[in-house]
Amino acid sequence: MSTPKSGAFALMDSLKRHGVEHIFGYPGGAILPIYDELYRWEARGEIQHILVRHEQGAAHAADGYARATGKVGVCFGTSGPGATNLVTGIATAHMDSIPMVIITGQVPRAAIGSDAFQETDIYGITLPIVKHSYVVRDPKDMAWIIAEAFHIASTGRPGPVLVDIPKDVGLEEFDYVPVEPGTVKLAGYRPTVKGNPRQINQALNLIRESKRPLLYVGGGAIASAAHDELQQLAEIFQIPVTTTLMGKGAFDENHPLSVSMLGMHGTAYANFAVTECDLLIAVGARFDDRVTGKLDTFASHAQVIHIDIDPAEVGKNRAPQVPIVGDVKLVLNDLLRRYEEQGIPAQPQQTKEWLARINRWREEYPLQVSHYPDRISPQEVVVELHRQAPNAYYTTDVGQHQMWAAQFLKNGPRRWISSGGLGTMGYGMPAAMGVKVALPNEQVICVAGDASIQMNIQELGTLAHYGINVKTVILNNGWLGMVRQWQEAFYGERYSSSDMEVGMPDFVKLAEAYGVKGMQVTNPEQLEDAIAEILAHDGPVLADIRVNKDENCYPMVAPGKSNAQMIGLPERPKSDIVAEIIYCSNCGAKTISTHNFCPECGTKL
Repeated sequence: MSTPKSGAFALMDSLKRHGVEHIFGYPGGAILPIYDELYRWEARGEIQHILVRHEQGAAHAADGYARATGKVGVCFGTSGPGATNLVTGIATAHMDSIPMVIITGQVPRAAIGSDAFQETDIYGITLPIVKHSYVVRDPKDMAWIIAEAFHIASTGRPGPVLVDIPKDVGLEEFDYVPVEPGTVKLAGYRPTVKGNPRQINQALNLIRESKRPLLYVGGGAIASAAHDELQQLAEIFQIPVTTTLMGKGAFDENHPLSVSMLGMHGTAYANFAVTECDLLIAVGARFDDRVTGKLDTFASHAQVIHIDIDPAEVGKNRAPQVPIVGDVKLVLNDLLRRYEEQGIPAQPQQTKEWLARINRWREEYPLQVSHYPDRISPQEVVVELHRQAPNAYYTTDVGQHQMWAAQFLKNGPRRWISSGGLGTMGYGMPAAMGVKVALPNEQVICVAGDASIQMNIQELGTLAHYGINVKTVILNNGWLGMVRQWQEAFYGERYSSSDMEVGMPDFVKLAEAYGVKGMQVTNPEQLEDAIAEILAHDGPVLADIRVNKDENCYPMVAPGKSNAQMIGLPERPKSDIVAEIIYCSNCGAKTISTHNFCPECGTKL
């Protein structure tokens, strides 16, 4: 039987029915009817609201919550500036395919379009950066709109869904009939989840025939929880595995088949492998420019199998020989099942020479950790963090520190949380906040830069308010570090507006002003004990670790260059296992004799 309830009640009841336990948000005039109803739900202990200090923090916290758990993250913001402050967080989630439902207040229905106080068309503003949007014009529609929103956000390729609610819709009472999760059927929305059998057979045949295969794994493998299937495939056929920034954790980086991350700041051996492979198996990846470098040289001698749930991504940047649209986990399951049914041995020995070559590159071009007698290197900080907290959930901001963290942290599934596609500075600490709220018994560490941390440093107040035990470690070099590195390498050392030292706050005092433990570390001899103290403290910590100012993040693929042309590698191999540096007979480009093809022009060597 229906019961007269307000639109705000219908919203809160629908959220609860969809398993929502935490909401991140900030109130204001247009959303007050919803917050008034929320007050009752909080008082009964049914939903916890986390009051952030800025709406962008709410969006990033909901995003981190979703990445760590796989559930839909939820955030609230009021109309006008409250809604527009959410935009960066919505765009971050959209670029990285993160399931979120964003609830915004709006001016009353009669005032829409009149330039009323704090009115903005957030529906229109966010159209390019959401998976779907709604404006609730009748409270009777609330329950099915919320049900649809959760269904759309979490199925197919995940993404953020916006629900804009006029103030009077929240107040109006009507005969409320709830809509249960899983009962919604959307006309025209049927994501393809099962791969085409013929194409799966074609993929299996290509894998069998390949002598230099490479698995290239993106965030889609995380979203679909395809970790076990991925490992089985790699081990059966002895295929090396490289991951994108978003794919970190999908494959154990301590596994002998792992070549870690590829791309602009990936490992040399991953970038050499992708340059020379004869089969590239893209799993939930989208051939992003930071991964491919110069696109026409990326795996230019390889056939491509592309597995992705979003048909728009398949063939967008690189035309595959075998396109497979479907859920990554289901497709890999089908591929493995067909392999077992056929009963044909995998013949992993055919990749033996290929793996040996990759291992030589691994030995010759390892990631470098700088050491100084009187200064702390940023790599040392990340390595020590990982040594003392190997199973923590790590979030990052964006910049050099993010790339060092990506290079040296080896996390499990969903334990690496970073803004990939949008590259959002200020993401790390509020995202960590969301992770810790979702998983209060886990260690959560944010690796930040001195510039990025200041983008959303006000969320220290949220950490203090709720006692959210996040450890934030700042790699402080006094610069916009990645900007400085590019200015040094490509702009003639003209350091325009990248020096952050003037006006740098005292982070210890700033943390203490918020009621958070602050620490500063300046000496390499202090590092081990300081990190132990950070991790042992019962409460949030902001640690300012002063690192070498001029450290650059290497290797690095310069803009417009092939992945095989990396800056910051040793001039010659470190061992005598490989032959020598040679020059291409066609264009004169320098390479090493283990390469089959010139990285610049593609000529066979």
